[in-house]
Amino acid sequence: MVLEKSANATMHPQSQASHGVIDISGARFTWPGANGFTLAIEAFSLAKSERLLLIGPSGSGKSTFLSLLTGINVPDAGVISILGTDITRLRSASRDRFRAEHMGIIFQMFNLLPYGSVIDNVVLPLSFAKMRRRRVEQMSTADTEARRLLQCLGLGAEDYEGSSAASLSVGQQQRVACARALIGRPELIIADEPTSSLDRDTQLAFLDLLFAEVQHAGGTLVMVSHDPSLAPRFDRAIKLDEIAWTSRKRGQK
Repeated sequence: MVLEKSANATMHPQSQASHGVIDISGARFTWPGANGFTLAIEAFSLAKSERLLLIGPSGSGKSTFLSLLTGINVPDAGVISILGTDITRLRSASRDRFRAEHMGIIFQMFNLLPYGSVIDNVVLPLSFAKMRRRRVEQMSTADTEARRLLQCLGLGAEDYEGSSAASLSVGQQQRVACARALIGRPELIIADEPTSSLDRDTQLAFLDLLFAEVQHAGGTLVMVSHDPSLAPRFDRAIKLDEIAWTSRKRGQK
């Protein structure tokens, strides 16, 4: 059952799947070892500019799904097409370059360089993504764009000048991680439980800022969460087990 969706949401029928930002078919991935399990995705698509919330409890396979979506892991079978490119057919180095150019990732633990400056953290992806850097340089400088994003996300220079990323509060680090994902306008933003450590009011304020910047960049958003109460704020919200199934080895719970 599809969860509640916002009143202004637009449905994206399966007939548009061939034109989606994400198109997955027949994907299977099995983790090796005694504690391994199989994740299978028969069919899934996401349209341009859609905001999707993917919901599932801990251990349901959300992290595995994201690892396949980003090309960090490759399925044993099936197709994972991002922006018309089947990333399963790319070599490891090519997948890394594709991810850097076309995806902005907000990690659950933020993954900031703790002793780097805030600006250095935000502009870091531009060192690995030439197209994203060119987009920035067509408008301004990397430093200026980093400061604009931080300001739009509620973090002024007075909050971070002279400070390392490690010295910021959790909420401030979250905004830095978000600005890093958005710089250079990647087409696909993937957010892994970015609001899990925030109180309710701060969660909602952060989502408003994130949505505004994703829309400004013309991007598409996939956010993973265990919190179904966030569903009405997204165009579409689905449970992971609606698009994927897992099979654990005998004896596992």
